[in-house]
Amino acid sequence: MLNKVELLRIFCTAAESDSFKAAAVRLGISPQAVTRAVQQLEQSTGEVLFHRSTRHIRLTRFAEGFALQAKNSLQQLDALFQQHQAVPTHLIAGLVRVAAPRVIRPLLMPVLSALVQQHPALQLDLRLSDQIADVVDEQIDVGVRIGQIRDNGFIARKVSSVGLFLTASPLLLAKHPSPQSLEQLAELPTTALMDKATGRAWHWYFKEGQLWSPKKISFVADDSETEADATLAGLGISQLASCMAIPHLRSGALVRLLPELDPDPWPLSVYRPQRGPVPERVRLVFDRLISALSDPTICPEST
Repeated sequence: MLNKVELLRIFCTAAESDSFKAAAVRLGISPQAVTRAVQQLEQSTGEVLFHRSTRHIRLTRFAEGFALQAKNSLQQLDALFQQHQAVPTHLIAGLVRVAAPRVIRPLLMPVLSALVQQHPALQLDLRLSDQIADVVDEQIDVGVRIGQIRDNGFIARKVSSVGLFLTASPLLLAKHPSPQSLEQLAELPTTALMDKATGRAWHWYFKEGQLWSPKKISFVADDSETEADATLAGLGISQLASCMAIPHLRSGALVRLLPELDPDPWPLSVYRPQRGPVPERVRLVFDRLISALSDPTICPEST
């Protein structure tokens, strides 16, 4: 059985037609389907809706008033849904909350800044943290994550990979010999990145899942960009995310050490926590981040 909205649409089309056959042609269904729909609606209303002849149909007096009410109701229903349909890009407005790790802030800001400039009514709320965001409590619309996304309810797209590179500045290497092993690395000054959740420094990761803790820490930061600045200043050797290190490696401001010990890179993904209908403003941000972070000139994976 058809739902009541479908019945009303068929009835209104038939009311504007000379026959059920003509209504069926307009609707792309069979004349029998139109007949059944009218009969079902007549049973629901308890009224005869059409005077029928072999050639024509004509609305009954009851049906004339009913058709006017039905048409108005359908127009209001269509208008309700049209309010939430795709809008022109220049009219996109509203708040979008984005969660991302701090380490990719330099990659995100040019993309997000360009979005706001192109869509002045768009409001972005960027939450930067090295901890996995609580997408429910923080009401996250779009997220970027380094590592595996294990929540099957997310819509996620892998866009790139992030490696971990051991780096030092020429300033530091002018004072200390380049390490040839982890044993020699333990004797050299290093930086450390603080894990705010535990209050301890993050481990360093090396090949085959080996964890290593810096021994002679000369500088501690709770922000990856600050740690990179300290590395550039020659304060210590650091293990930096590839997306942060590569521009400095290309310019010669940093030197890569012990690349044979690099761990396998981690996936970089853009995700939406919610399935189902997506507001245009959220889809815009989601698609733009996928496009930007898939671009090797924006998010390089190797030197």
